[in-house]
Amino acid sequence: MNGVRLIGKVLILFFWMLGIYGCNTNPEPLLFGKDTCYSCKMTLIDNRFGAELVTHKGKVYKFDDLSCMLGFYHSGYEEPGDFLHKLVVNHEKPGELIKADEAFYLKSKAFRAPMASEVAAFGDYDRMMTYKHKTGGIFLAWGEVITQFK
Repeated sequence: MNGVRLIGKVLILFFWMLGIYGCNTNPEPLLFGKDTCYSCKMTLIDNRFGAELVTHKGKVYKFDDLSCMLGFYHSGYEEPGDFLHKLVVNHEKPGELIKADEAFYLKSKAFRAPMASEVAAFGDYDRMMTYKHKTGGIFLAWGEVITQFK
């Protein structure tokens, strides 16, 4: 009888641990040169551009350009409310993911994004404005960005 109880406790512990580790909703780093864009299937190459969506269930979608991410975001494949994390690459810190709805965006012909969106994301407003003064372009907030690429 003690052996059965021990097996039962081990199984409970196993399934509890599986539940904790199986439902990871953390963002993943973008692996440039290795990961492929969920939308266009191109390999992520330019570490100054890219994006990621993570659902409440832990499904991770990676994109090579903001336009691919937003095309998917609006596709209806997942509801916008299903995304726990909406992340974009900070143009000034290649490979670093920042919250999409807190980023500052600059649309400029100077940015040669992988899918020609011409949009770069910045984590700092003043740094984005420095780029704007150098390259021209239009400042966009998140609400404007999501309407640009439907």
